[in-house]
Amino acid sequence: MISLITNIKELLQVRNEGFIKVSGLEMKTLPTIKNAFLLMEDDLISDYGEMQNLPKLKPDVIIDAQGKIVLPAWCDSHTHIVYAGNREDEFVDRINGLSYEEIANKGGGILNSAKKLQKASEEELYIQASNRIEEVMAMGTAALEIKSGYGLTVEAELKMLRVIKKLSRAYPVVIKATFLGAHAFPQEFKEDKEAYIDLICNEMIPKVANEKLAEFVDVFCETGYFNVSQTNRILKKAKQFGLVPKIHVNQFTSIGGVQIGVNNLALSVDHLEILTDKDLEGLKNSNTMPVALPACSYFLTIPYTPAREIIDAGLPLALASDFNPGSSPSGNMNFVVSTACIKMRMTPEESINAATINGAYAMNISSSHGSITRGKKANLIITKQLPSYSYIPYAFGSNLIDTVIVNGKII
Repeated sequence: MISLITNIKELLQVRNEGFIKVSGLEMKTLPTIKNAFLLMEDDLISDYGEMQNLPKLKPDVIIDAQGKIVLPAWCDSHTHIVYAGNREDEFVDRINGLSYEEIANKGGGILNSAKKLQKASEEELYIQASNRIEEVMAMGTAALEIKSGYGLTVEAELKMLRVIKKLSRAYPVVIKATFLGAHAFPQEFKEDKEAYIDLICNEMIPKVANEKLAEFVDVFCETGYFNVSQTNRILKKAKQFGLVPKIHVNQFTSIGGVQIGVNNLALSVDHLEILTDKDLEGLKNSNTMPVALPACSYFLTIPYTPAREIIDAGLPLALASDFNPGSSPSGNMNFVVSTACIKMRMTPEESINAATINGAYAMNISSSHGSITRGKKANLIITKQLPSYSYIPYAFGSNLIDTVIVNGKII
């Protein structure tokens, strides 16, 4: 099927083939075409340009985007969408003064979600996660990564990953699976943490790899969770089984986890709310993508990732939602982009780059997603009529999306 979008006020994120990420000063540039057209053949972008150069065509579908902006759909590289129930009671606890750590110490947090998930069936998890995926698709997300990590037993972790695989087959969006067995220590291993590391390395990772249930591995490297040595052991073991490292790091403290991630060729290092000069130096000359999660900072009232320091150091930066029940119960990437501008002093150009091409890089899909490029997937957001693309982060509370297209089809 051939579909044509005409009279586009401005077509954003137009890139040549082979462009995979933007860093430093490059992030301030967002290539666009004004008064543009875009042509889709089946699920791919086949052509685009200025309206005055529109070739004679007989498309099956024509969409008039007069006064509207078209950009690539969001690429959300860090979510925990598969979970059971919610944690609004902990939300109230925080309002009443308890910290994230205090809530975790009294049996809340990740362990709370693990208890609920272990009792839930695969079908229950699938139904709940389906609703969340349909919600984020409607808000413009067409590629996302989903982590396990609320199972914390062999069977429960595998159950989560099976649900993620089922979701990836059922929906047109790209879904990448990450094994996050090292999300927290189960209560029964509190006094023997190395035994849990043994379980992850000797049983969980081999089963995940043999059943082809994940592409990535992740570890929550943080004070009170997994230390640098434990993180290093898990990442090295996972690499032996072909899993690509990612890492939760520097959310509350800097303990050397960034360097461990870089040393293990991590695709991304995520959170980075606390960042030292040593951490920044460690990221330079690496292929590791820093990922900021501003909705988590907003919800927990913790520091925001120092985006200006990262970008001004010449590094790239991606944005993701961290959609999860405890610290970021939203997958709204439009809010993430706005919050990055409002709270992290990112420009609209930087934030859109971070949520599209750099988000795609953090999932290993920048060859097919994240920009307007001939041959890439036709995953698009068509906005309502807007004065400019800066209005997207400016009007943070408004729904500015008119149409979402995934694989060349309106959803």
